[in-house]
Amino acid sequence: MSSAGEGTTRRDNRRRIVTVAVVVLVLVSAHLWYGNRHNFLDLRIYWEAVRWWAHGHNLYDYARPDPVEGSLPFTYPPFAALLMLPLAWTPYLAAVAVFSLVNLVAIGLTTWWLVAPVARRHDQPRWYLVALAVPLVTALEPIRETVTFGQVNLVLAALVVGDLLVAVPRGSRLAGVGVGLAAAIKLTPAIFIVYLLITRRWRAAATAVGTAAAATLLAAAVAPHASWRFFTQAMWDPHRVGHLDRITNQSILGALARLAAPVEPNRAVWLVLGVLAAGYGLVRAARAAAAGDELSGVTLTGIAGSLLSPVTWDHHLYWFVPALVVLVDAATSGARHRRALIGFAIAVYLTVTVAPIQWFDWGLDPRYQHGIAGFFIDNWFLLLMIVLLVALPVRAAPREETGDETVTAMDARRYTKIANE
Repeated sequence: MSSAGEGTTRRDNRRRIVTVAVVVLVLVSAHLWYGNRHNFLDLRIYWEAVRWWAHGHNLYDYARPDPVEGSLPFTYPPFAALLMLPLAWTPYLAAVAVFSLVNLVAIGLTTWWLVAPVARRHDQPRWYLVALAVPLVTALEPIRETVTFGQVNLVLAALVVGDLLVAVPRGSRLAGVGVGLAAAIKLTPAIFIVYLLITRRWRAAATAVGTAAAATLLAAAVAPHASWRFFTQAMWDPHRVGHLDRITNQSILGALARLAAPVEPNRAVWLVLGVLAAGYGLVRAARAAAAGDELSGVTLTGIAGSLLSPVTWDHHLYWFVPALVVLVDAATSGARHRRALIGFAIAVYLTVTVAPIQWFDWGLDPRYQHGIAGFFIDNWFLLLMIVLLVALPVRAAPREETGDETVTAMDARRYTKIANE
């Protein structure tokens, strides 16, 4: 490289470093202003529950009193409790530090896996786009809530994303292990086993099923009574995780519960709507994977699972992060309706950061709680997920992202056609 070229590169890198520093400063200031609203409440429940269990009590008899929900029990499968058991002998503040560090590492890893291929395709330094993306990701409501609640959602996302975007495309022998572990820790990631099946990754699907089964059987061998209690009683009671009609429950069942309150929602209606939404999302996910756009396929599957689940708290909705990556990448890659895509991406980012579903908590005039305005505010994340399920573009991804180095003319035409549909 000539000295002039080296000088240009140094100037570009200085500008990039300044840009990253400004973004980090703004986001750190925003986090400090916003504050820690939840004081690691969910982590406190994990910590107390496993200590209760370690002292000989039944795990699923534990409940923490709560002024809003009445009581908050331990809701995860026994395998998750087994992994958390070391918390029983860990000081609480040390547990907070460890969970926070693990969540930050998960944010960094998942953002790298999502953004680095996009940077490579757009001929941008990977460190630069990832360094820009990480602080922006931390501002999103689901990410913020996961960290300040001390939740496990980012760990589950790292297991799933690392498995499906790294291990599976590379044909790793361990492909499927991450999805299986995530499904054993929490039931909702099991939808990604369905994704592996409909995309005909038979070996990875079998590995995921085997891993989930082995982890569950291990927990059953160590804690047979807790396992029996969970799988015969606790897992069938959605009220254990809180009131279904709370605004922060952004699943289809949550919306139906709010519409039906104070009576119970019609479960048959929920099942029909949930299966239709999940089925449509999985069909689109399979088409995306067949076109070579694994990220859109994984994102659509995550959204489909969030819609179908009876309880989808706002901190469960990690899948807005890869959706934003897909939208921005498609908008900057020559897809049709570029302005609409970038406008939609901005709207998603802003309204998932300054979440409308929290506006009433922030003192919004209660006159807006009812009617059309109230419906949109109460169900904003749900409505965004429905739009994304239908409109998330399938990118004309080069074959290099799926492990091959060339793209045939036929493949390129097929990718372009799907991306423009």
